[in-house]
Amino acid sequence: MEWQKLLSSKRFGMEEFHDERQHDRSDFQRDYDRLIFSSPFRRLQNKTQVFPLPGSVFVHNRLTHSLEVSSVGRSISLMVSKALRNKYPDSPAAFEEIGSIVAAACLAHDLGNPPFGHSGEKAIATYFSEGKGQPLYHDIVKGDGRWEDFINFDGNANSIRLLTHQFIGRRKGGFAMTYSMLASIIKYPFSSELAHGKGKFGFFQAEEPDVIKIADELGIPKLQEQPLKLARYPLVYLVEAADDICYKIMDIEDAHKLHILTTERTIDLFINFFPPEKQEKMRRTMLLVNDVNEQLAYLRSSVIGLLVNECAQVFIDHEEDILNGTFNSPLIKHIPELSSNAYKVCTDYSVKYIYKAKDVLDIELAGHRIIGLLLDTFMEAIRNPDKAYSQLLLTRVPEQYEVQDPSLYTRVLAILDYISGMTDIYALDLYRKITGMSLPAV
Repeated sequence: MEWQKLLSSKRFGMEEFHDERQHDRSDFQRDYDRLIFSSPFRRLQNKTQVFPLPGSVFVHNRLTHSLEVSSVGRSISLMVSKALRNKYPDSPAAFEEIGSIVAAACLAHDLGNPPFGHSGEKAIATYFSEGKGQPLYHDIVKGDGRWEDFINFDGNANSIRLLTHQFIGRRKGGFAMTYSMLASIIKYPFSSELAHGKGKFGFFQAEEPDVIKIADELGIPKLQEQPLKLARYPLVYLVEAADDICYKIMDIEDAHKLHILTTERTIDLFINFFPPEKQEKMRRTMLLVNDVNEQLAYLRSSVIGLLVNECAQVFIDHEEDILNGTFNSPLIKHIPELSSNAYKVCTDYSVKYIYKAKDVLDIELAGHRIIGLLLDTFMEAIRNPDKAYSQLLLTRVPEQYEVQDPSLYTRVLAILDYISGMTDIYALDLYRKITGMSLPAV
């Protein structure tokens, strides 16, 4: 892969207008602004990250998480872009724009996630693989639809669909993002047929032609044709690293606020990223303030700063392998041993104490029940659209979704578009209305 070709400002769906207008902001900066003001981005404020949406204690939601990932992604990218410019001083490649591309991609990386956190993804996938959606299999396959898209449902693939698909009444190209920004969020650049039950893939069958178009424009090589597998776009590594840094470190800080982790344990988890001689100085600095939250904020920012530097250096050290498509693991897995061991300890603690905390499990259980019932209700409606109740339900679905399409595969995707776009609160409200637990005010 070649940097000059990889960093393209051409807009998806608006190719005929490329280079027609000049703007004070770059096209990549306009991507960022367009996302910030979009409805799907605003809806992230009412979508669960890990912990239930806040009561008296504020914890992260999908919106605050995405903003922080974007900030960290830009920081990593600025270091990388500076190193690349020093390495290739005469290159016409727009290295200075990498920060804007990655910052925008970080904003968008969770846009396709359904309500109720990762449990929402699992609820959708298991509805088809082991739930009431199983009988749809034969009709989907008979109509040349890809069943694996549903049993491996993934928010990453759904993000690409949300950004590129032309919904009814909407403009060509979806959000009309730049090719480089779109490629930066294809974390798993292969078909659902290669997911092998792991629930990770990059694009639905419906978007595969669009992904091929993006890859061809940017010079991303195909590793195999059928099922489709592409080399990873280089900037994906920076988006992924920013996400890896933020969710792990911020989940620990949230767990402390919710009293799942003690102050002493949280301090130990953060400070162990540093050598003993540095730890002593950090403890002295930390004690300059008495507020525990401020002390932890200092340690947290120190850890994030360290990981930003180390992940950027890994990218710089392995740039040639990344461009050749032979580097195939997250940057965070190649940081120095001290940091790597501390990160692993954080991961182990998160799995044992955070992700299995009662409140987290409760939201997962509720999410399964709510999403399962919504799916079952609307899938029945699109299979039997002539029934009176089905007609009532489908009238409830916004007109932009293709629930009347002749293809069952497309109709199923339309229902998933509708449900995955819901906030936690909207999904719960609709669940209550459908089940008769609540009625509109009269």
